[in-house]
Amino acid sequence: MTSKPILLVEDNPDDEALALRAFKKSAISNPIVVTRDGAEALDYLYAQGQYADRDTRELPAVVLLDLKLPKIDGLEVLGRIRDNALTKHLPVVILTSSKQEEDLVKGYSLGANSYVRKPVDFNEFVQAVGHLGMYWLLLNELPY
Repeated sequence: MTSKPILLVEDNPDDEALALRAFKKSAISNPIVVTRDGAEALDYLYAQGQYADRDTRELPAVVLLDLKLPKIDGLEVLGRIRDNALTKHLPVVILTSSKQEEDLVKGYSLGANSYVRKPVDFNEFVQAVGHLGMYWLLLNELPY
């Protein structure tokens, strides 16, 4: 059995590269699928557009969702994930640099499983990603 992918929704190339390095350094071996805007993330989840051949029964283990995204912002993506029977139980971790209290409150109101502010320091970021990986990929049990 292959491990479930992690869906990283991140539009900033530097943050994407940092996250990928952190996954590698944390020995997280799950495949990483990167989408760079909210519309592409939804296309991936619902097997539309360039992802039309993807099996929708193969959901990611976790979605790491940035908030400030082009096309469709992260909070809208989260709302659509929670409104769809296929993905309503999918673990979604908001991984953002936003320090706005309203983003935190709205994220949880829309059903985020966790809200993590991206640490600026690389070593702290690696540690945070390692903890996220340990919990969401090894300890957490999914209903699907």
